[in-house]
Amino acid sequence: MTFSIADLFAQQGDDKFTLHEKYLNNQMVRVLKTIGYDRAYKKAIGQYLYDETGNEYLDLLSGFGVFAVGRNHPTIVSALQETLTLELPNLVQMDVSLLSGLLAEALLKTTPDNLDKMFFCNSGTEAVEAAIKFSRYVTKREKIVFCEHAYHGLSMGSLSLNGEELFREGFGSLLPGCSAVPFNDLVSLERALSNKDVAAFVIEPVQGKGVNVPDDIYLPEVEKLCKKYGTLFVADEVQTGLGRTGKFWAIEHWNVQPDMICMAKALSGGFIPVGGVAMTHRIMDAVFNRMDRAVVHGSTFSKNNMAMAAGLATLEVIREEKIVENSALIGNQIITSLNAMSSKYEFLKEARGKGMMIAIEFQTPKSLTLKAAWAMLEAANKGLFCQMITIPLFKQHRILTQVAGHGMNVVKLLPPLNLTPKDRDYTINSFDKVIADTHQVPGSIWDLGKNLAGHALKNKK
Repeated sequence: MTFSIADLFAQQGDDKFTLHEKYLNNQMVRVLKTIGYDRAYKKAIGQYLYDETGNEYLDLLSGFGVFAVGRNHPTIVSALQETLTLELPNLVQMDVSLLSGLLAEALLKTTPDNLDKMFFCNSGTEAVEAAIKFSRYVTKREKIVFCEHAYHGLSMGSLSLNGEELFREGFGSLLPGCSAVPFNDLVSLERALSNKDVAAFVIEPVQGKGVNVPDDIYLPEVEKLCKKYGTLFVADEVQTGLGRTGKFWAIEHWNVQPDMICMAKALSGGFIPVGGVAMTHRIMDAVFNRMDRAVVHGSTFSKNNMAMAAGLATLEVIREEKIVENSALIGNQIITSLNAMSSKYEFLKEARGKGMMIAIEFQTPKSLTLKAAWAMLEAANKGLFCQMITIPLFKQHRILTQVAGHGMNVVKLLPPLNLTPKDRDYTINSFDKVIADTHQVPGSIWDLGKNLAGHALKNKK
């Protein structure tokens, strides 16, 4: 008997929505069908997706940022194929692996000089869980401080640092001792740290929900406050790292040295779940301080050969193809060009971000007709206007984007970092056309708006 994945796709490739409705999260299928995103993708190359009829889609989300070097990159595919054929020993319990040592060495060459140890895990949320545990053990303190509107993961520890109530609601008591302060607010942070009882301050250098960029003074002062009060400074770079913001690590924009950097997402090129925490040797040596504590924290699949090989190949692609430099250049050009449109479009407030972590925010217009149309959508569901941007972008221009967060009038872009000038121009021109259409009231795009408002009101009931 021959088992073939290709045969499964050939025989049941059209069954994915039926299977998900029956066995998985049927609400996700309902969402996709309601907004018209129920496409049958058959192929993915680089920054593009292709459906069953060969239509090309520009993916400006890159799988929540994991495909920073594009989908199915041949260098990473080749590394994984080679690893599979070598018959390597893998996950030998009483052993350590070469590939994990090599990946740790390569990653630590990219981090600030104070970080010289690596811990590997399977995901971003596991990286944050490790940072919580290590911070508590090292400082002998329990409290963890995070920022309002933060996103650090969905397992119970990382969920305790999640600033969005939508994700926390209904899951019962979370980790004790966790509290939020406003992002970009040094006075509130010092107040929270001043009792010298906080183990760690965990922060995204640029917040993913809304793409909120701090003032230039903020993170340098955060570093000083953490040192002053004996609190560990943990940078969650799960989304912002590996070139996303136009620097290898987002903290480089502000020249700060955290005690830990959490990483994941783009680290394996999107192929194999992998995460990690870079830290000082003081932290590593404190947690794993005796031979009987050598296994006090770990993750079964964390240093598997496939994940480590994918990580090494991804770092090579980033270096060889100058991915970080391209992210800075193309991302800045997109942001600048979108901001240049704000003078002609009342709905457009601003574009912001760093590199290819981009937010396009919309606002209440001034003219009476547009203001009335905006108010109709806001009354039905706050942030609904952005669906009038993302849905036409998808249906008319075949560009995949998303709303930046619940109740926000912000569209978020997390493109593959290898976008070309052609992709840049197509993105800018498509936004221009869709935003222009929203200013035509009445118009076909506002028929969509009325339908969206109707669905939203129905769901409220």
